[in-house]
Amino acid sequence: MIIESPIEKNLSSSMRISITTSLASALHSSAKTTRSLSRPKTLIPFSLSTMAAATATETPAPGAPAAPAANAATAAGREAFRQSVVNTLERRLFYIPSFKIYRGVAGLYDYGPPGCAVKSNVLSFWRQHFVLEEGMLEVDCPCVTPEVVLKASGHVDKFTDLMVKDEKTGTCYRADHLLKDFCKDKLDKEPNLAPEKVAELNHVIATLDDMSAEQLGAKIKEYGITAPETKNQLSDPYPFNLMFQTSIGPTGLSTGYMRPETAQGIFVNFKDLYYYNGNKLPFAAAQIGQAFRNEISPRQGLLRVREFTLAEIEHFVDPEDKSHPKFSDVADLKFLMFPREEQLTGKSSTTLRLGDAVANGTINNETLGYFIGRVYLFLTRLGIEKDRLRFRQHLPNEMAHYAADCWDAEIECSYGWIECVGIADRSAYDLKAHTEKSGVALVAAEKFAEPREVEKLVITPSKKDLGLAFKGNQKMVLEALEAMSEAEALEMKSKLESNGEAEFQVCTLNKTVTITNKMVSINKEKKKEHQRVFTPSVIEPSFGIGRIIYCLYEHCFYTRAGKTEDEQLNVFGFPPLVAPIKCTVFPLVKNEQFDTVARAISKELTASGISHIIDVTGTSIGKRYARTDEIGVPLAVTVDSTTTVTIRERDSKSQVRVKIAEVASTVKRLVEGQSTWGDIQWDYPAAHGSPEEENNPEENA
Repeated sequence: MIIESPIEKNLSSSMRISITTSLASALHSSAKTTRSLSRPKTLIPFSLSTMAAATATETPAPGAPAAPAANAATAAGREAFRQSVVNTLERRLFYIPSFKIYRGVAGLYDYGPPGCAVKSNVLSFWRQHFVLEEGMLEVDCPCVTPEVVLKASGHVDKFTDLMVKDEKTGTCYRADHLLKDFCKDKLDKEPNLAPEKVAELNHVIATLDDMSAEQLGAKIKEYGITAPETKNQLSDPYPFNLMFQTSIGPTGLSTGYMRPETAQGIFVNFKDLYYYNGNKLPFAAAQIGQAFRNEISPRQGLLRVREFTLAEIEHFVDPEDKSHPKFSDVADLKFLMFPREEQLTGKSSTTLRLGDAVANGTINNETLGYFIGRVYLFLTRLGIEKDRLRFRQHLPNEMAHYAADCWDAEIECSYGWIECVGIADRSAYDLKAHTEKSGVALVAAEKFAEPREVEKLVITPSKKDLGLAFKGNQKMVLEALEAMSEAEALEMKSKLESNGEAEFQVCTLNKTVTITNKMVSINKEKKKEHQRVFTPSVIEPSFGIGRIIYCLYEHCFYTRAGKTEDEQLNVFGFPPLVAPIKCTVFPLVKNEQFDTVARAISKELTASGISHIIDVTGTSIGKRYARTDEIGVPLAVTVDSTTTVTIRERDSKSQVRVKIAEVASTVKRLVEGQSTWGDIQWDYPAAHGSPEEENNPEENA
């Protein structure tokens, strides 16, 4: 649909209680992953991880038989949980549909204040973890990209999805999504399907990426799939390019596109970045920026949108040496991996040691393995649960023909396993493609200790004759001649020797020119070489920031009992690293002395660079705690005297008593990860009676 429907209202308390009750035995047998600010198991009556641990099974591997049917209560519970998360996120303004007063546009979202803060914290940690710790070169390139760049990369011709239209209303749908949804719906809701039919539907899901437009259309007709809303007939599938097209300049003659990825800006700047790095390999360039894809039918909230933030790394390496000097730092990591052999034989993901996966060839090389390990550490430190994170290797039908190996970091959420990071060894494809199209050699060199004698094809353009013939275009023709492959040069040499001239396509001029034998000489010569010139390979980790953030929201969300039996309180259990606000400051009651102390503490927190909010209203302390728990604030400072205060930890609700002068330094230790809550509890006395304070604040005042 083109227009999204208005956001649904919050789930009623009774609905949450019903779900909680039906899953109670399962939920109390599961526990969340321990974090530095711990969350006691008894305080998690309802979260997706506990539901998943009790009721979910591994997603079947492509081609493997599916379970007879998903439990309806489990499916309803996941949907209810998701809606509770989304409603909370939108009500507390983490994000909302863009242009909401005009009914919104599918696939476009605005981040509100807490959402912006979470995103900023995630990106800040990404820079720390990758750019700073790995010594990467960060760049920032334009979103508008000339057509010639994306022509060279293949996006103009191949960046397409197959689309079908409702023949009466014109509403568009992705053909593969309709077919996949139909097959999954059958498998989930019809437990008595024949084994042959189950195998057939799983085979269709597994081979969707291999299907041509004709094959997709045939399956849609065979299964009688119609438009979801109207049940009207659908058109035959046809390709739709996902890039937003525009024109550069007022004439409309220069075609451009909103970039579908940030990587191309790095590739076209390789020559300058290589020089900046002292002409040394390996090195990595990184970029954070907006990307745009005109999705046919956006859905699943932040998981499939038309404008989104990418954080991409291009690590350039010698194709003959893909070892990594720091691989030993991550070699002993153990986590869920899903190699292609296990997928093809119907097995499940399994915990493997990273060093072993590289040593036995499951992962192609050390550099690729190193970045897989670094991605794992990044995601788990953000707050993604280890048992709901896996690295899945691309199947042969998913791999680009030039790629050496590709893995996806997939995170499980209420929508299933979602690809959030792609880590690919793209070989030398990108630099070679831009070299061929631009005529500029995007290459590196290895200097030899001693010269080596080799027979080599030497291309020697005549600048004088090229200048006379092409004047202002001389440089572009010369660079194109020097960038010719050996096969192209030998073909030109043959034509020059037989005809005295040859036609030559200069991509940067977008035309064919005539080259005579006076303009260039092409000969094989024995030469002593002092260096080896080669096109580097590229290892590319690409992060979908919006997807990571949404999965983080689900992994951190839970509810717990309020003061009454029917009341459920929402909590986002963000680690301090990503929490939108690190601390709150509350006077226990409306009191001028307490207000003065609270403002003094606020000033100290600001000076220490700690984001916080101060609330000097007369609202009960329990309500103020609940409001800030719901946006994931990990710590609360309660001013109940003029000499000491209490610091409350969000998940356990336990409190310690701290001198006013030590509040800012204590909070800083916690939010920067220098100390855990356990350390703080060891250092400071407990503030007794804190649970009663939350439930009966006036009594304690």
